[in-house]
Amino acid sequence: MTTRPGASPTGASRARRTGRETLPDRVVDFLDSIDTPLTTYYLLASVTAALTIVGLVMYLSASSIRSYDLFLRQLLFAGIGLVLCVVASRLPVRVWKRLAWPGILLSLALQALIFVPGLGQEFQGNRNWIQVAGVQLQPSEFAKIAIVVFGAAILDRKKDRLGQFWHAVIPLGPAAVLLLGLQLAGNDLGTGLVLLAIVAGMLFAAGVSARFFGFAALLGVAAVAVMTLTSRNRLGRIDAWIGDGCATNFDLCRQVVNGKYALAEGGWWGKGLGESAEKWGWLSESRNDFIFAIIGEELGLPGTLTVLLLLALLAYACYRLVFRSQDFFVRIASAGVLTWLVVQASINIGAVTGLLPVIGVPLPLISGGGTALISTLTALGMLMAFAREEPGAREARSLRRSRPARDDRPRIDR
Repeated sequence: MTTRPGASPTGASRARRTGRETLPDRVVDFLDSIDTPLTTYYLLASVTAALTIVGLVMYLSASSIRSYDLFLRQLLFAGIGLVLCVVASRLPVRVWKRLAWPGILLSLALQALIFVPGLGQEFQGNRNWIQVAGVQLQPSEFAKIAIVVFGAAILDRKKDRLGQFWHAVIPLGPAAVLLLGLQLAGNDLGTGLVLLAIVAGMLFAAGVSARFFGFAALLGVAAVAVMTLTSRNRLGRIDAWIGDGCATNFDLCRQVVNGKYALAEGGWWGKGLGESAEKWGWLSESRNDFIFAIIGEELGLPGTLTVLLLLALLAYACYRLVFRSQDFFVRIASAGVLTWLVVQASINIGAVTGLLPVIGVPLPLISGGGTALISTLTALGMLMAFAREEPGAREARSLRRSRPARDDRPRIDR
């Protein structure tokens, strides 16, 4: 029995053991290609594209009642993000390492601009936007990818000394605290929590001592408690979540209540794409933080489960990178992006379903917001670059380029 070009002997023997020799060639090719050095790359690319398309479709549905210009702007941001994603996916790992210090310094500078009169913009009590040439940008979204690259580079350089406390926290700790301080000074607690989670995820993946996490957890809980207790708006959200705030002030929980109505009205199969009633003024953030509720109302349970499945596949692709890569920098950066996506998605969906208080973070690749979309696509492009360097990936790409057309391949002797 001869082996098809490109098929490994182990793959051929596995096919014989499992009875694949009775299957058509195309089915065998598909089964052999499921778990290859390029699987992570193709999974990242396909799921990223699918979530971006779903996000654009649902944004069009949610924003069409106001203006198609909103969708066109989101489409423009998606185009910019996809270009940056492709560029990022072609940058070698060594280039990403060199971007660590310039990236964190640029991120700190951009975040400081929110306090410059005329540039910084405030919305609903949060001062976390800057306006340039009529376009609003959120620097905190770029801070996420900056802290991922910076943290991974620092931990990679100190990987042999992470058992010592000061080596584990300097200079990553001061940089993260400074960035977090600028976030909290603008009252952006949601992004601050995501940044904390990213740093914690990278330190955990790096194998930092558990004692550090205990100390950091106490500081984090204390900081969140102070930020909550000193803000009437945040206290109101907590009261609306677990107290009786809705009975005295319906505006506090209007979004959550109408978000639940949207999910309930969608039922099993949904009301149909574009048929949402809640987006007509009931859910003021229907195209942003509460777009998951519109998905449930219009597409029903299949729609929400599809989004959850795609997000789970994206998390799995990041998980594969963490455990398959032999480069410490790649593993830590992948763990940071994995934490970013999982925590942010959990906070968003938890708020929509009432499991968590409303904090105000977007659903990755789905919610409206140009800066968030661009930064997430760029981060995923970085992971695609890492996936292209997985063990055996270069050889697999070379083999695919040199692989003969199917008509020229020798047939297997049955």
